[in-house]
Amino acid sequence: MNNWKLALLAAVVATALAACSKEAPKHEDVRPVRTVVVQPASIATGASYSGEVKARRESQLGFRLAGQIIERYVEVGQAVKAGQALMKLDPRDVALQQASAKSQFDKARMDLERAKQLKAQGFVSQSNVDQAQVAFDAASSQYKLSSNQGGYTVLKAERAGLVTALNAEVGQVVAAGTPVVKVAEDGEREVVVSIPESRVEELRKAPTLKVSLWAAADKQFDAKLRELAPDTDPVTRTYAARITIIKPDDSVRLGMTANVLLPGVNAQQGYSLPLTAIYDQDGQPKVWVVNTQTQRVSARPVQLAGARNDVVLVAGGLKAGETVVTAGAHLLHANQAVRLAESQLSRP
Repeated sequence: MNNWKLALLAAVVATALAACSKEAPKHEDVRPVRTVVVQPASIATGASYSGEVKARRESQLGFRLAGQIIERYVEVGQAVKAGQALMKLDPRDVALQQASAKSQFDKARMDLERAKQLKAQGFVSQSNVDQAQVAFDAASSQYKLSSNQGGYTVLKAERAGLVTALNAEVGQVVAAGTPVVKVAEDGEREVVVSIPESRVEELRKAPTLKVSLWAAADKQFDAKLRELAPDTDPVTRTYAARITIIKPDDSVRLGMTANVLLPGVNAQQGYSLPLTAIYDQDGQPKVWVVNTQTQRVSARPVQLAGARNDVVLVAGGLKAGETVVTAGAHLLHANQAVRLAESQLSRP
């Protein structure tokens, strides 16, 4: 009898231990998600290109002769008028050359007059007069050249504009033609951008262009294509384009960052989704599609047709009426249980 009781007690203890050893059922993680129901849509895919505001004409000005700069009359950012003095060279060497040329000119003139007098008296032939005439003409030309060079010691603005760069300072010796001052001419303002070869034809055919400034994003200006490079840049393999801003106001300043907005040329059909709905897996764009009956998600590869701002156009991989996750896509996994908003639960 005692053995029977011991056996029963051992069985009860074993059963209790087995029950305690069973793992408690795991609680499945159900994530709340934001979703959108797929609807047919069409968008015209455009593009935006960042560039810099520049003047249509920019002049790199330099002296016509070599010399040492002794005066500078302008600063960077200063507005200048046509004919205004910008810099000055030391004029002493030029004055000496002019004095030498003047002496040679006077001597040649006197020699010519003497030769003519001697010819009239029969002491010299006509060939002597001709030689004196040639020497006089050469001396006269040299004197005029040296006189002109006297005015070249002062560098003047060719047109009204804005000084955008100074490449030399007082005391510096510069060679003839070396750019020392850069002046952006008043008038038209342009945005210089780089265009990939795949969008060149769209730019050429675009009916309208818009320009917006980073410093004044609330403004947009009408624009037009003025110049497109015939060849690509050897490094970036893009085409340089100059976009003229039509009727710019005072907010458009040189050097500002601007965006050229290229509208879509051809509208494409598909499904419009927020950009946040797309996630990338091994180079393949995908979305999470929600089964509203089981409230679980599955990954679906999609084909993208384009993008504009924060919206993408899906050309394939979805059907109208399907529910797609629009936020938190990177936190989900296949067959993940999700919780939809009450408005989504009532949809078939």
